[in-house]
Amino acid sequence: MSDQYPPLTDTTDDLPRTLRRERESRERAAREMQARQAASTGNLAWDRGGQSPAPQPSVYGAPEHDYEPHPAREIEAATVTRIKVPFFSLMGFFIKAVFAAIPALLILIAMLYGLGVALQAYFPQLIKMKILISFP
Repeated sequence: MSDQYPPLTDTTDDLPRTLRRERESRERAAREMQARQAASTGNLAWDRGGQSPAPQPSVYGAPEHDYEPHPAREIEAATVTRIKVPFFSLMGFFIKAVFAAIPALLILIAMLYGLGVALQAYFPQLIKMKILISFP
C-alpha cells in the first residue's frame, strides 16, 4: 500500500459543505438550548462541578417559531421588463430546439400517414375524392 493517500480518520473535513453546516447548526442550536435551560433554572455548568447536561436532540425540520408574514409587510407585485440573454447563447438554444424538433416532426408525419391509410381502408370513397382533387 502506498503512502500517497492520507489515512482514513473520522474528521469532518471530508464532509460536503452542506453537511458540515447542518452539523454545526445543530450543535449551535443544542448549545443555545442548553444555555437557555441553564439561564432559566439559574444553574450554570460550573455550579455543578463543571458537568454540563447532555444536549437535547431537536427534531429535524420542526420549526421553533411560527413563521407568519409580518402584518405590515405586503407582497408587492413584480413586472419583468427585460431579460438579458447573450445573442450567441440564444442562437445556440434555438438551433438545439430546431434539431430537437426534427424527431417530433417525423413522428407526427408517421402518425398522420398512418391515420390517412386507416381512413382510406375504412372509407374507400376517399380514394375517388383524392383523385378528383389531384387531377382536375
